[in-house]
Amino acid sequence: MAIGPSRCSVGGVTTRCPNRLDAFACACKNMHMVSVAIAGASGYAGGELLRLLLGHPDVEIGALTAASSAGSALGSIHPQLTPLADRIIQDTSVEVLAGHDAVILALPHGHSAAIAAALPESVVVIDCGADFRLRSDQAWTAFYDTPYAGSWPYGLPELVTPAGKLRTVLHGARRIAVPGCYPTAVSLALAPGVQAGVISGTDITVVAASGTSGAGKSLKPHLLGAEVMGAMSPYGVGGVHRHTPEIEQNLSAAGGGDVTVSFTPTLAPMPRGILATCTARVNPGVSAEEVRAAWVQAYADEPCVHLLPEGSWPSTASVLGSNVAHLQVTLDPRVGRVIAVAAIDNLTKGTAGAAVQCLNLALGLPEGTGLPMAGVAP
Repeated sequence: MAIGPSRCSVGGVTTRCPNRLDAFACACKNMHMVSVAIAGASGYAGGELLRLLLGHPDVEIGALTAASSAGSALGSIHPQLTPLADRIIQDTSVEVLAGHDAVILALPHGHSAAIAAALPESVVVIDCGADFRLRSDQAWTAFYDTPYAGSWPYGLPELVTPAGKLRTVLHGARRIAVPGCYPTAVSLALAPGVQAGVISGTDITVVAASGTSGAGKSLKPHLLGAEVMGAMSPYGVGGVHRHTPEIEQNLSAAGGGDVTVSFTPTLAPMPRGILATCTARVNPGVSAEEVRAAWVQAYADEPCVHLLPEGSWPSTASVLGSNVAHLQVTLDPRVGRVIAVAAIDNLTKGTAGAAVQCLNLALGLPEGTGLPMAGVAP
């Protein structure tokens, strides 16, 4: 999916700019740039959003807001964002965010609903938090401690369902909920098998490792370098992790029936990345060839989801900084289980890249505009 050209308003009609040469040069004087504000710009997700939007040819970065860091220069928090180093972070308020074409909320869970409700319907709002992901108020109440705010169109364009892929509901949407990072990896890994009926939805086990950036930027003793280096540890064990109902919601939507998942996350000694190892019981009579065919069919035309050649297995290093999920699937015939493994960068495809992908769909831009499809190595 190539980076798209800029949009220009000529005679009141928005069209592609024929003069766009690259992200820094355009001969057209009627270029229409989309103004985008970032709430929660001081966090890891906010920093990744800004990194991506700096390379987006159709976006003008507007207000940058945060809470405790309001009044600080962005460069003191995100020194890697040199072009924005002198920008001053403002307080997160409706007054500051209003007036933009789009607002991306990278706020802690439970903080987006009030702000989103006060923003005009004409503003595209993309929420990177959990506030609007779950369709069930009971599921929300069981896993979160704030009031249920409802649900928005779910921003995982590649998710297969019996009615087609979810991107169909994202075109032109004014409100979109970005998926969680773990649900992105697990749902992409397993949905083709559920949708095609090759795996059982009642015997699914997932063990996934995440880098420490997935826990946010707040100081926590168990995330100190001395605690993390050279060690791996589980957390949220026993079905209590907040992403569990989201994973089950996505896989249930893929298959059209109830799916249950045993999900165990682990903390890995790396800054970013997720490796999700998912297993499910294969349905009777399904061959290894039929298993792989389900994944091939699901993702053959998806630039942001790459099914590796047989025998190759995903690595978090291969997707670092990219908006691409690497997948592999195989059948273990001895125990009758399908093993699907997914690797993503939790800050790119797992959060900020997904938000930009959804923003593009909402604005009618080519879906891959401004998104890196290649990883960084070594």
